Amino acid sequence: MSELQTYQGPATMEKITSLAKRRGFVFQSSEIYGGQNGAWDYGPLGVELKNRIARNWWKEMTRLHDEIVGLDAAILMHPRTWEASGHVENFTDPLVDCKKCKARFRADQIPPECAAEKKCPECGGELTGVRKFNLMFKTRIGPVESDDDSAVIYLRPETAQGIYVNYKNIMQSSRLKPPFGIAQIGKAFRNEIVTKNFIFRTCEFEQMEMQYFVKPGTDVEWFNEWRKRRWAYYEKLGVKTDHLRWHQHGADELAHYAKDAYDIEYLFPMGWKELEGVHNRSDYDLTRHTEYSGKDLQYIDQDDGNKEYTPFIIETSAGLTRTLLMLLCDAYDEEKVADKGGEDDYRTVLRFHPAVAPVTVAVLPLQKKDGLAELARDIHAELREDFATGYDQGGAIGRRYRRQDEAGTPFCVTVDYETKENSSVTLRFRDSMEQVRLPRAELASRLFQEIKAYKRTK
Repeated sequence: MSELQTYQGPATMEKITSLAKRRGFVFQSSEIYGGQNGAWDYGPLGVELKNRIARNWWKEMTRLHDEIVGLDAAILMHPRTWEASGHVENFTDPLVDCKKCKARFRADQIPPECAAEKKCPECGGELTGVRKFNLMFKTRIGPVESDDDSAVIYLRPETAQGIYVNYKNIMQSSRLKPPFGIAQIGKAFRNEIVTKNFIFRTCEFEQMEMQYFVKPGTDVEWFNEWRKRRWAYYEKLGVKTDHLRWHQHGADELAHYAKDAYDIEYLFPMGWKELEGVHNRSDYDLTRHTEYSGKDLQYIDQDDGNKEYTPFIIETSAGLTRTLLMLLCDAYDEEKVADKGGEDDYRTVLRFHPAVAPVTVAVLPLQKKDGLAELARDIHAELREDFATGYDQGGAIGRRYRRQDEAGTPFCVTVDYETKENSSVTLRFRDSMEQVRLPRAELASRLFQEIKAYKRTK
Protein backbone atom coordinates (compact mmCIF):
# COMPACT_ATOMS: atom_id res chain seq x y z
CA MET A 1 0.00 0.00 0.00
CA SER A 2 1.38 3.38 -0.94
CA GLU A 3 2.74 5.64 1.78
CA LEU A 4 0.93 8.49 0.05
CA GLN A 5 -2.51 6.92 0.21
CA THR A 6 -5.04 9.23 1.82
CA TYR A 7 -8.47 8.50 3.21
CA GLN A 8 -11.17 8.61 0.53
CA GLY A 9 -14.22 7.39 2.46
CA PRO A 10 -17.33 9.28 3.56
CA ALA A 11 -16.21 9.78 7.16
CA THR A 12 -14.56 13.01 8.29
CA MET A 13 -13.57 13.86 11.84
CA GLU A 14 -16.23 16.60 11.81
CA LYS A 15 -18.95 14.10 10.85
CA ILE A 16 -17.73 11.53 13.39
CA THR A 17 -17.60 14.00 16.29
CA SER A 18 -21.00 15.42 15.34
CA LEU A 19 -22.62 11.98 15.18
CA ALA A 20 -20.88 10.91 18.40
CA LYS A 21 -22.43 13.78 20.36
CA ARG A 22 -25.81 13.72 18.61
CA ARG A 23 -26.38 10.00 19.21
CA GLY A 24 -24.79 9.77 22.65
CA PHE A 25 -21.53 8.01 21.89
CA VAL A 26 -19.06 10.59 23.24
CA PHE A 27 -19.38 13.96 25.01
CA GLN A 28 -16.74 16.53 25.92
CA SER A 29 -15.85 16.12 29.60
CA SER A 30 -17.20 18.93 31.82
CA GLU A 31 -18.78 20.56 28.78
CA ILE A 32 -21.00 22.94 30.78
CA TYR A 33 -17.80 24.48 32.20
CA GLY A 34 -16.15 24.88 28.82
CA GLY A 35 -14.75 21.36 28.66
CA GLN A 36 -11.64 19.67 30.01
CA ASN A 37 -8.94 19.32 27.37
CA GLY A 38 -7.88 15.73 26.67
CA ALA A 39 -10.81 14.15 28.53
CA TRP A 40 -14.07 12.69 27.20
CA ASP A 41 -17.21 11.11 28.61
CA TYR A 42 -18.90 8.09 26.99
CA GLY A 43 -22.69 8.33 26.71
CA PRO A 44 -25.29 5.54 26.60
CA LEU A 45 -24.32 4.21 23.16
CA GLY A 46 -20.62 4.94 23.71
CA VAL A 47 -20.30 3.01 26.94
CA GLU A 48 -22.17 0.05 25.42
CA LEU A 49 -19.87 0.09 22.38
CA LYS A 50 -16.80 0.37 24.61
CA ASN A 51 -17.92 -2.46 26.86
CA ARG A 52 -18.75 -4.74 23.94
CA ILE A 53 -15.36 -4.07 22.33
CA ALA A 54 -13.70 -4.95 25.64
CA ARG A 55 -15.74 -8.14 26.10
CA ASN A 56 -15.03 -9.22 22.54
CA TRP A 57 -11.29 -8.63 22.98
CA TRP A 58 -11.35 -10.44 26.35
CA LYS A 59 -13.02 -13.46 24.80
CA GLU A 60 -10.50 -13.48 21.96
CA MET A 61 -7.49 -13.22 24.28
CA THR A 62 -8.51 -15.37 27.26
CA ARG A 63 -11.54 -17.63 26.73
CA LEU A 64 -10.18 -18.95 23.43
CA HIS A 65 -6.76 -19.80 24.94
CA ASP A 66 -6.09 -22.30 27.70
CA GLU A 67 -2.73 -20.70 28.53
CA ILE A 68 -3.84 -17.04 28.85
CA VAL A 69 -5.39 -15.73 32.06
CA GLY A 70 -6.56 -12.33 33.23
CA LEU A 71 -5.51 -9.69 35.73
CA ASP A 72 -6.85 -6.41 37.09
CA ALA A 73 -3.89 -4.61 38.67
CA ALA A 74 -4.04 -1.41 40.73
CA ILE A 75 -3.59 1.95 39.05
CA LEU A 76 -1.35 3.16 41.89
CA MET A 77 1.90 1.19 42.09
CA HIS A 78 5.09 1.48 44.13
CA PRO A 79 7.18 4.34 42.65
CA ARG A 80 10.18 2.05 42.21
CA THR A 81 8.13 0.23 39.56
CA TRP A 82 8.54 3.21 37.23
CA GLU A 83 12.24 3.54 37.92
CA ALA A 84 12.72 -0.12 37.02
CA SER A 85 10.58 0.16 33.89
CA GLY A 86 12.59 3.13 32.63
CA HIS A 87 9.64 5.53 32.64
CA VAL A 88 11.16 7.96 35.13
CA GLU A 89 14.23 8.31 32.94
CA ASN A 90 12.95 7.71 29.41
CA PHE A 91 9.22 8.48 29.23
CA THR A 92 9.65 11.99 27.86
CA ASP A 93 8.71 14.08 24.85
CA PRO A 94 10.62 17.09 23.48
CA LEU A 95 8.65 20.25 24.33
CA VAL A 96 8.76 23.81 22.94
CA ASP A 97 6.53 26.82 23.65
CA CYS A 98 5.72 29.88 21.58
CA LYS A 99 6.84 33.04 23.37
CA LYS A 100 4.15 35.07 21.62
CA CYS A 101 0.90 33.04 21.57
CA LYS A 102 1.93 30.62 24.36
CA ALA A 103 0.96 27.58 22.26
CA ARG A 104 2.76 24.35 23.16
CA PHE A 105 4.14 21.80 20.70
CA ARG A 106 6.08 18.58 20.52
CA ALA A 107 9.36 19.61 18.93
CA ASP A 108 9.48 16.52 16.72
CA GLN A 109 6.06 17.32 15.21
CA ILE A 110 6.69 20.90 14.13
CA PRO A 111 6.73 21.35 10.32
CA PRO A 112 10.34 21.28 9.03
CA GLU A 113 10.18 24.82 7.64
CA CYS A 114 9.08 26.17 11.03
CA ALA A 115 11.60 24.09 12.96
CA ALA A 116 14.47 25.33 10.79
CA GLU A 117 13.64 28.97 11.58
CA LYS A 118 12.46 28.32 15.17
CA LYS A 119 9.07 29.86 14.35
CA CYS A 120 5.67 29.00 15.76
CA PRO A 121 3.51 27.16 13.18
CA GLU A 122 0.43 28.97 14.58
CA CYS A 123 1.46 32.65 14.75
CA GLY A 124 5.04 32.82 13.48
CA GLY A 125 6.36 33.87 16.88
CA GLU A 126 9.68 32.80 18.37
CA LEU A 127 9.90 29.36 19.97
CA THR A 128 11.67 28.46 23.20
CA GLY A 129 14.48 25.95 23.30
CA VAL A 130 13.69 22.24 23.49
CA ARG A 131 13.26 20.74 26.94
CA LYS A 132 12.26 17.28 28.11
CA PHE A 133 8.71 16.78 29.35
CA ASN A 134 7.90 13.65 31.36
CA LEU A 135 4.50 12.28 30.41
CA MET A 136 3.70 10.69 33.77
CA PHE A 137 1.20 12.31 36.11
CA LYS A 138 2.94 12.79 39.45
CA THR A 139 0.98 13.18 42.68
CA ARG A 140 1.41 12.54 46.39
CA ILE A 141 -0.11 9.87 48.61
CA GLY A 142 -1.09 10.20 52.26
CA PRO A 143 -2.80 12.81 54.43
CA VAL A 144 0.22 15.04 55.10
CA GLU A 145 1.63 17.40 52.47
CA SER A 146 5.37 17.15 52.18
CA ASP A 147 8.06 18.62 49.94
CA ASP A 148 10.24 15.50 50.03
CA ASP A 149 9.92 12.59 47.61
CA SER A 150 8.76 10.02 50.18
CA ALA A 151 5.09 10.61 49.32
CA VAL A 152 5.50 10.82 45.52
CA ILE A 153 3.42 8.39 43.49
CA TYR A 154 2.40 8.22 39.84
CA LEU A 155 -0.75 7.48 37.89
CA ARG A 156 0.30 4.54 35.75
CA PRO A 157 1.19 5.50 32.16
CA GLU A 158 0.60 1.93 30.96
CA THR A 159 -1.00 -1.26 32.25
CA ALA A 160 1.86 -3.62 31.36
CA GLN A 161 3.94 -3.12 34.51
CA GLY A 162 1.12 -4.41 36.69
CA ILE A 163 1.38 -7.67 34.74
CA TYR A 164 5.15 -7.93 35.08
CA VAL A 165 5.26 -7.46 38.84
CA ASN A 166 2.51 -10.11 39.23
CA TYR A 167 3.94 -12.54 36.68
CA LYS A 168 5.39 -14.99 39.18
CA ASN A 169 2.33 -14.89 41.47
CA ILE A 170 0.09 -15.73 38.53
CA MET A 171 2.39 -18.40 37.13
CA GLN A 172 2.51 -20.21 40.47
CA SER A 173 -1.15 -19.80 41.50
CA SER A 174 -2.46 -20.78 38.04
CA ARG A 175 0.07 -23.61 37.57
CA LEU A 176 1.23 -22.16 34.26
CA LYS A 177 4.58 -22.39 32.54
CA PRO A 178 6.02 -20.67 29.46
CA PRO A 179 4.63 -20.10 26.96
CA PHE A 180 1.71 -18.45 28.72
CA GLY A 181 0.02 -15.06 28.71
CA ILE A 182 -1.60 -12.54 31.03
CA ALA A 183 -4.26 -10.17 29.72
CA GLN A 184 -5.50 -6.94 31.23
CA ILE A 185 -7.88 -4.09 30.37
CA GLY A 186 -7.50 -0.92 32.39
CA LYS A 187 -7.05 2.81 32.53
CA ALA A 188 -3.76 4.59 31.97
CA PHE A 189 -2.81 8.26 32.13
CA ARG A 190 -0.37 10.34 30.11
CA ASN A 191 0.23 14.04 30.50
CA GLU A 192 0.24 14.60 26.74
CA ILE A 193 1.74 17.83 25.40
CA VAL A 194 -0.87 17.94 22.64
CA THR A 195 -4.22 16.15 22.69
CA LYS A 196 -5.99 16.10 19.35
CA ASN A 197 -8.13 14.25 16.82
CA PHE A 198 -11.09 13.77 19.15
CA ILE A 199 -10.53 10.66 21.32
CA PHE A 200 -7.46 9.46 19.40
CA ARG A 201 -4.92 11.00 21.78
CA THR A 202 -6.11 11.82 25.29
CA CYS A 203 -4.70 12.18 28.80
CA GLU A 204 -6.96 9.46 30.24
CA PHE A 205 -7.54 6.31 28.22
CA GLU A 206 -7.97 2.55 28.45
CA GLN A 207 -5.61 -0.13 27.20
CA MET A 208 -6.15 -3.75 26.21
CA GLU A 209 -2.84 -5.52 26.66
CA MET A 210 -1.64 -9.10 26.67
CA GLN A 211 1.88 -10.06 27.74
CA TYR A 212 3.05 -13.48 26.54
CA PHE A 213 5.98 -15.06 28.41
CA VAL A 214 8.17 -17.35 26.32
CA LYS A 215 11.47 -19.23 26.50
CA PRO A 216 14.44 -17.28 25.09
CA GLY A 217 15.19 -18.51 21.60
CA THR A 218 11.50 -19.03 20.81
CA ASP A 219 10.67 -15.33 20.97
CA VAL A 220 10.95 -14.63 17.22
CA GLU A 221 8.62 -17.51 16.42
CA TRP A 222 6.03 -16.31 18.95
CA PHE A 223 6.43 -12.70 17.86
CA ASN A 224 5.51 -13.65 14.29
CA GLU A 225 2.67 -15.85 15.51
CA TRP A 226 1.07 -13.03 17.51
CA ARG A 227 1.40 -10.68 14.57
CA LYS A 228 -0.68 -13.13 12.52
CA ARG A 229 -3.26 -13.56 15.27
CA ARG A 230 -3.77 -9.87 15.89
CA TRP A 231 -4.20 -9.10 12.18
CA ALA A 232 -6.73 -11.93 11.95
CA TYR A 233 -8.68 -10.40 14.83
CA TYR A 234 -9.43 -7.23 12.88
CA GLU A 235 -10.41 -9.28 9.85
CA LYS A 236 -12.81 -11.20 12.11
CA LEU A 237 -14.39 -7.91 13.18
CA GLY A 238 -14.99 -7.02 9.54
CA VAL A 239 -12.59 -4.05 9.51
CA LYS A 240 -11.71 -2.89 6.00
CA THR A 241 -8.38 -4.60 5.34
CA ASP A 242 -7.38 -2.02 2.74
CA HIS A 243 -7.40 0.47 5.63
CA LEU A 244 -4.94 -1.64 7.65
CA ARG A 245 -1.20 -2.03 7.24
CA TRP A 246 1.94 -3.00 9.17
CA HIS A 247 4.63 -0.52 10.13
CA GLN A 248 7.92 -1.85 11.48
CA HIS A 249 9.76 0.39 13.91
CA GLY A 250 13.12 1.57 12.62
CA ALA A 251 16.22 1.77 14.78
CA ASP A 252 15.39 5.38 15.68
CA GLU A 253 11.81 4.44 16.69
CA LEU A 254 12.39 1.38 18.86
CA ALA A 255 11.59 1.84 22.54
CA HIS A 256 14.41 1.28 25.00
CA TYR A 257 13.00 -2.15 25.90
CA ALA A 258 12.23 -3.45 22.39
CA LYS A 259 14.09 -6.06 20.35
CA ASP A 260 11.58 -5.68 17.50
CA ALA A 261 8.25 -3.89 17.12
CA TYR A 262 5.45 -3.56 14.59
CA ASP A 263 2.37 -1.38 14.63
CA ILE A 264 -0.92 -2.20 12.99
CA GLU A 265 -1.87 1.15 11.47
CA TYR A 266 -5.34 2.20 10.37
CA LEU A 267 -6.17 4.76 7.70
CA PHE A 268 -8.18 7.25 9.75
CA PRO A 269 -9.71 10.36 8.15
CA MET A 270 -6.66 12.24 9.49
CA GLY A 271 -4.24 9.75 7.92
CA TRP A 272 -2.37 6.59 8.88
CA LYS A 273 -2.16 6.24 12.66
CA GLU A 274 -1.15 3.51 15.11
CA LEU A 275 -3.97 1.21 16.18
CA GLU A 276 -2.14 -1.59 17.98
CA GLY A 277 1.45 -2.51 18.74
CA VAL A 278 3.03 -5.97 18.74
CA HIS A 279 6.40 -5.85 20.49
CA ASN A 280 9.23 -8.22 21.32
CA ARG A 281 10.27 -6.76 24.68
CA SER A 282 13.10 -9.32 25.18
CA ASP A 283 13.86 -10.03 28.87
CA TYR A 284 14.25 -6.33 29.67
CA ASP A 285 11.24 -5.92 31.96
CA LEU A 286 11.69 -8.95 34.21
CA THR A 287 15.47 -8.37 34.40
CA ARG A 288 14.95 -4.77 35.51
CA HIS A 289 12.32 -5.70 38.11
CA THR A 290 14.64 -8.41 39.43
CA GLU A 291 17.39 -5.80 39.78
CA TYR A 292 15.25 -3.12 41.43
CA SER A 293 13.15 -5.36 43.70
CA GLY A 294 15.82 -7.86 44.69
CA LYS A 295 13.38 -10.69 43.94
CA ASP A 296 14.35 -13.54 41.65
CA LEU A 297 11.92 -13.59 38.72
CA GLN A 298 13.57 -16.38 36.77
CA TYR A 299 11.67 -19.46 35.69
CA ILE A 300 12.95 -22.91 36.69
CA ASP A 301 12.32 -25.28 33.79
CA GLN A 302 11.73 -28.68 35.41
CA ASP A 303 11.28 -30.22 31.96
CA ASP A 304 14.82 -29.24 31.01
CA GLY A 305 17.01 -30.24 33.91
CA ASN A 306 15.86 -27.42 36.20
CA LYS A 307 17.55 -24.83 34.01
CA GLU A 308 16.77 -21.25 34.98
CA TYR A 309 16.01 -18.45 32.58
CA THR A 310 14.32 -15.07 32.47
CA PRO A 311 11.40 -15.26 30.02
CA PHE A 312 11.19 -13.01 27.00
CA ILE A 313 7.92 -11.11 26.59
CA ILE A 314 5.81 -10.70 23.47
CA GLU A 315 3.38 -7.85 23.96
CA THR A 316 0.17 -7.01 22.14
CA SER A 317 -1.08 -3.56 23.13
CA ALA A 318 -4.18 -1.79 21.83
CA GLY A 319 -6.05 1.27 23.01
CA LEU A 320 -9.68 0.52 23.85
CA THR A 321 -10.84 4.07 23.21
CA ARG A 322 -8.70 4.31 20.08
CA THR A 323 -10.25 1.06 18.83
CA LEU A 324 -13.67 2.61 19.44
CA LEU A 325 -12.75 5.60 17.28
CA MET A 326 -11.43 3.28 14.58
CA LEU A 327 -14.67 1.29 14.53
CA LEU A 328 -16.73 4.49 14.33
CA CYS A 329 -14.69 5.63 11.33
CA ASP A 330 -14.63 2.20 9.70
CA ALA A 331 -18.36 1.62 10.15
CA TYR A 332 -19.49 5.08 9.02
CA ASP A 333 -21.24 5.17 5.67
CA GLU A 334 -23.58 7.42 3.72
CA GLU A 335 -25.81 5.70 1.22
CA LYS A 336 -28.43 6.63 -1.35
CA VAL A 337 -31.40 4.37 -0.73
CA ALA A 338 -34.05 5.44 -3.28
CA ASP A 339 -34.40 7.13 -6.64
CA LYS A 340 -37.24 9.41 -5.60
CA GLY A 341 -36.47 12.99 -4.64
CA GLY A 342 -36.21 14.44 -1.16
CA GLU A 343 -33.90 14.34 1.85
CA ASP A 344 -34.83 10.77 2.74
CA ASP A 345 -33.02 9.48 -0.34
CA TYR A 346 -29.85 9.23 1.76
CA ARG A 347 -29.12 7.55 5.05
CA THR A 348 -26.22 7.62 7.48
CA VAL A 349 -25.39 4.14 8.71
CA LEU A 350 -22.83 2.61 11.05
CA ARG A 351 -22.01 -0.88 9.81
CA PHE A 352 -20.80 -2.33 13.10
CA HIS A 353 -20.21 -6.04 13.39
CA PRO A 354 -23.04 -7.47 15.55
CA ALA A 355 -20.41 -8.66 18.05
CA VAL A 356 -19.63 -5.06 19.04
CA ALA A 357 -22.72 -3.05 18.02
CA PRO A 358 -24.05 -1.19 21.10
CA VAL A 359 -27.58 -2.35 20.23
CA THR A 360 -27.90 -5.72 18.48
CA VAL A 361 -31.63 -5.69 17.84
CA ALA A 362 -34.29 -2.97 18.22
CA VAL A 363 -37.98 -3.76 18.62
CA LEU A 364 -40.36 -1.31 16.94
CA PRO A 365 -44.17 -1.41 17.17
CA LEU A 366 -45.81 -0.12 14.00
CA GLN A 367 -48.29 1.85 16.13
CA LYS A 368 -48.55 2.69 19.83
CA LYS A 369 -52.25 1.80 19.89
CA ASP A 370 -54.35 -1.35 19.57
CA GLY A 371 -52.11 -3.38 21.85
CA LEU A 372 -49.10 -3.30 19.46
CA ALA A 373 -46.89 -1.44 21.93
CA GLU A 374 -47.68 -3.96 24.69
CA LEU A 375 -46.98 -6.85 22.35
CA ALA A 376 -43.69 -5.27 21.25
CA ARG A 377 -42.71 -4.77 24.90
CA ASP A 378 -43.24 -8.47 25.54
CA ILE A 379 -40.97 -9.40 22.61
CA HIS A 380 -38.39 -6.88 23.78
CA ALA A 381 -38.40 -8.44 27.25
CA GLU A 382 -37.86 -11.90 25.76
CA LEU A 383 -34.95 -10.82 23.57
CA ARG A 384 -33.08 -8.75 26.16
CA GLU A 385 -32.09 -11.90 28.06
CA ASP A 386 -29.78 -12.89 25.20
CA PHE A 387 -29.17 -9.74 23.13
CA ALA A 388 -28.32 -6.08 23.57
CA THR A 389 -31.74 -4.66 22.75
CA GLY A 390 -33.39 -1.33 22.09
CA TYR A 391 -36.99 -0.18 21.94
CA ASP A 392 -38.42 2.75 19.95
CA GLN A 393 -42.07 3.62 19.43
CA GLY A 394 -41.84 7.32 18.54
CA GLY A 395 -42.43 8.62 15.02
CA ALA A 396 -42.91 7.10 11.59
CA ILE A 397 -41.45 3.62 11.14
CA GLY A 398 -39.13 4.80 8.35
CA ARG A 399 -37.60 7.47 10.57
CA ARG A 400 -37.13 4.94 13.35
CA TYR A 401 -35.27 2.67 10.93
CA ARG A 402 -33.00 5.62 10.07
CA ARG A 403 -32.31 6.28 13.75
CA GLN A 404 -31.33 2.66 14.28
CA ASP A 405 -29.14 2.72 11.15
CA GLU A 406 -27.31 5.74 12.51
CA ALA A 407 -26.79 4.00 15.86
CA GLY A 408 -25.37 0.94 14.08
CA THR A 409 -28.14 -1.50 15.08
CA PRO A 410 -27.79 -4.59 12.81
CA PHE A 411 -31.39 -5.86 13.16
CA CYS A 412 -34.83 -4.39 13.71
CA VAL A 413 -37.98 -6.31 14.60
CA THR A 414 -41.25 -4.69 13.57
CA VAL A 415 -44.47 -5.63 15.37
CA ASP A 416 -47.64 -4.93 13.37
CA TYR A 417 -51.26 -5.99 13.09
CA GLU A 418 -50.29 -9.25 11.42
CA THR A 419 -48.32 -10.08 14.56
CA LYS A 420 -51.60 -10.02 16.48
CA GLU A 421 -53.21 -12.33 13.96
CA ASN A 422 -50.55 -15.03 13.50
CA SER A 423 -47.61 -14.21 15.86
CA SER A 424 -45.27 -13.37 13.00
CA VAL A 425 -42.87 -10.39 12.92
CA THR A 426 -40.79 -8.56 10.36
CA LEU A 427 -37.00 -8.83 10.70
CA ARG A 428 -35.12 -6.00 8.97
CA PHE A 429 -31.40 -6.15 8.15
CA ARG A 430 -29.43 -2.92 8.54
CA ASP A 431 -26.86 -3.41 5.78
CA SER A 432 -29.18 -4.53 2.97
CA MET A 433 -32.45 -3.08 4.36
CA GLU A 434 -34.00 -6.42 3.35
CA GLN A 435 -37.06 -7.48 5.34
CA VAL A 436 -38.26 -11.03 5.99
CA ARG A 437 -41.32 -12.37 7.75
CA LEU A 438 -40.91 -15.14 10.32
CA PRO A 439 -42.73 -16.65 13.29
CA ARG A 440 -42.11 -14.95 16.62
CA ALA A 441 -41.09 -18.30 18.09
CA GLU A 442 -38.18 -18.53 15.61
CA LEU A 443 -36.93 -14.98 16.13
CA ALA A 444 -34.19 -15.62 18.72
CA SER A 445 -32.73 -18.62 16.89
CA ARG A 446 -32.72 -16.69 13.61
CA LEU A 447 -30.87 -13.79 15.25
CA PHE A 448 -28.23 -16.15 16.66
CA GLN A 449 -27.83 -17.65 13.20
CA GLU A 450 -27.50 -14.27 11.49
CA ILE A 451 -24.96 -13.00 14.02
CA LYS A 452 -22.79 -16.10 13.69
CA ALA A 453 -22.88 -15.97 9.87
CA TYR A 454 -22.45 -12.19 9.58
CA LYS A 455 -20.13 -10.99 6.83
CA ARG A 456 -19.72 -7.35 6.01
CA THR A 457 -20.43 -6.64 2.34
CA LYS A 458 -19.92 -2.86 2.15
